[in-house]
Amino acid sequence: MIAIHPSILSADFANLATELGRVPSADAVHVDVMDNHFVPNLTLGLPVVQAIRRATDLPLDVHLMIEDADRWAPGYAEAGCESVTFHAEAAARPAQLARTLRQAGARPAMAVKPGTELKPLLPVFAELDMVLIMTVEPGFGGQSFMDEMLPKIAAARRAADDLGGRIAVQVDGGISAETIQRAAEAGADTFVAGSAVYDAEDPDAAVAQLRGLIT
Repeated sequence: MIAIHPSILSADFANLATELGRVPSADAVHVDVMDNHFVPNLTLGLPVVQAIRRATDLPLDVHLMIEDADRWAPGYAEAGCESVTFHAEAAARPAQLARTLRQAGARPAMAVKPGTELKPLLPVFAELDMVLIMTVEPGFGGQSFMDEMLPKIAAARRAADDLGGRIAVQVDGGISAETIQRAAEAGADTFVAGSAVYDAEDPDAAVAQLRGLIT
């Protein structure tokens, strides 16, 4: 199933409740949590995510770009986030963390940076509901889509299919009307779009346009 997750990293942080209301047809809202350690940027943390949870009925897809994910990720599941994505590079025990997130009520997901090999991580897939292939270096919005990640998307899709196809393959970084079809053809089915949605005059129409390009 195709899913479009607008990223509020490109929204107006001073008016988040209003910005959330501008994408009512989104399948989920993508929330980037950055700690200025794992990535060179600082965004928001658990208290703001809890406020976002109160401000919208849309599912929250939280992407944790933080160190020590084993310690901090469960709190986001406990806060009511429907999907919690930790980075493979920041988790000491990714399979166990995925199980902990599921027990806390969230869909567990694992993100992989562009330079991280996918093959050693394949045994973790059985514990996941989603794998996120980063198509930019994590940390900042507005970057260009890395076409060299297309083979990694395809490899993730094959691994998901080998497990019955129940695992979503998400892409994040540079997704727009010009790139979404390439990512979909490679095997992605869940798409994070920031500036392509929130820079549009009508963000919800932009969500519909992106969905229409691949359905």
